[in-house]
Amino acid sequence: MDTLAEVPQSALSGVARVLVHAGKLTSKVAEDLVRSAKEKRSSFVAAVISAGAVSPADLAHTLSSALALPLLDLAAIDPQRLPRSIIDAKLAAQYQVVVLGKRGSRLFVGGADPTDQEAVERIKFATQLSPEWVIVEHDKLAKLLEISGTSASEALEALAASDFEFDVTDDVTSQPEQAEATSEVEDAPIVRFLQKMLVDAINARASDLHFEPFEYHYRVRFRIDGELREITQPPIAIKEKLASRIKVISRLDIAEKRIPQDGRMKLKFGNKAIDFRVSTLPTLFGEKIVIRILDPSSAKVGIDALGYEKIEKDRLLKTIQRPYGMVLVTGPTGSGKTVSLYTCLNILNQPGVNISTVEDPAEINLPGVNQVNVNDKAGLTFAAALKSFLRQDPDIIMVGEIRDLETADIAIKAAQTGHMVMSTLHTNDAPTTLTRLANMGVAPFNIASAVLLITAQRLARKLCENCKAPADYPREAMIKAGFKPEDLDGTWKPYRAIGCSACNNGYKGRVGIYQVMPISEDIQRIILSAGTAMDIAAQARREGVRDLRESGLLKVRSGMTTLDEVISVTNE
Repeated sequence: MDTLAEVPQSALSGVARVLVHAGKLTSKVAEDLVRSAKEKRSSFVAAVISAGAVSPADLAHTLSSALALPLLDLAAIDPQRLPRSIIDAKLAAQYQVVVLGKRGSRLFVGGADPTDQEAVERIKFATQLSPEWVIVEHDKLAKLLEISGTSASEALEALAASDFEFDVTDDVTSQPEQAEATSEVEDAPIVRFLQKMLVDAINARASDLHFEPFEYHYRVRFRIDGELREITQPPIAIKEKLASRIKVISRLDIAEKRIPQDGRMKLKFGNKAIDFRVSTLPTLFGEKIVIRILDPSSAKVGIDALGYEKIEKDRLLKTIQRPYGMVLVTGPTGSGKTVSLYTCLNILNQPGVNISTVEDPAEINLPGVNQVNVNDKAGLTFAAALKSFLRQDPDIIMVGEIRDLETADIAIKAAQTGHMVMSTLHTNDAPTTLTRLANMGVAPFNIASAVLLITAQRLARKLCENCKAPADYPREAMIKAGFKPEDLDGTWKPYRAIGCSACNNGYKGRVGIYQVMPISEDIQRIILSAGTAMDIAAQARREGVRDLRESGLLKVRSGMTTLDEVISVTNE
């Protein structure tokens, strides 16, 4: 019998080494089976079983004993009671695994090859859970997967068409190349697959869809509540047709695959229409496509639904009603700045008010608001649009982002000459926004006289009301996170995420965390004396302005989110 030490390390690994060490195979037979598996592009376990070298039951018992892993007889399991939505059927079939159950952050996975680290990593990445292996017999697993799943091509063919249509207003068949390409991508399975992905994304409350080509596989992921989750792995052969289909309905140049492109498309559900912003990016193995879902109703949910505390909401509403000045919303990409600005514009959008916006690009269509898209190639920059706005008799101006000194100067001058100006900046909190403007080159006097209020914000995941449970955090950890000792009076308890069929790992939806800082006379004096962001923050605290962490802790206290989530999104 060969010993484990005698087996060449380069030739054998994983299950092969275990079987040789257990005396089930000689090293020569194991090497031959490894070579056969590579030639047939199958797993080593499948090669061992098909060659009759080791029976499925013997293999399972040997692996269980050698690796100290639990053994489960799948014949005793009702397939209908197994969870199916945790990992995609394509992923399960690719790695020959079955999900047996979930407990907290642990995912129990049944498989015949527990040494397959690639499978563990892929499942961990797709589910954000920690897989724990349970040994099952290969033949019973194959039968179970055959019953519960279908091949990728069959799944594509089986997709049912949905009752909606794409709104393509431009004549995409006016050019011969476009006409030829359009006929190529009117492939029914591709059309239905794209429609299903968009509908699934909307139903899952996703903000973005990612279509990603790699060397040997194609991946579709949704961003749900700020987190990317793998949804499916369609056949890699569809990547070209799928990209062409998306380009056609987004009115992009389908013949151009060397440079990034941006476009839009619209989906009609009866009386409701949802816009999508499309971005393509050439990668090593094809074009990656990201589709952002732009739901116009998100700007009409009302300010109360955004998560402002009463004092913060009152400060904001009072300021935007003033006839002139500047209101700035700050935060990183994806923190909800645009929705906050559109919510304010929706409140101010009255028949007697002239509102103009310049954005890159305009994400949500607001009837009654004059919206302009930046076009750098044509010379229509933020600064150029702002100059034109001032000749258009505006009452309210919204600038998508202040990126440079020219845009900042024009926006501040507009705020000083009788216009309400709203805009965004990418800064960490409200006090640093003022020093960022000064660093751009804006004169301190202009900053102090024009800026009325700054809102810094983050988005935190909301706890699922169906499954959240009380959490026991150590008192020291609570105080270290920012709670005062008097806050921990026992009249309330924090909650933790559990996870159920109605949510995403214990969370469902997101809520805003805000720092709303009015520019008081004392803060103006600090600005004029070239004070630092720390000086401004200290004065704001004296005036009762909560920082982002304090606002987040209020959400923890109300049971809206977890302490871990607040620490994660406010950890500057």
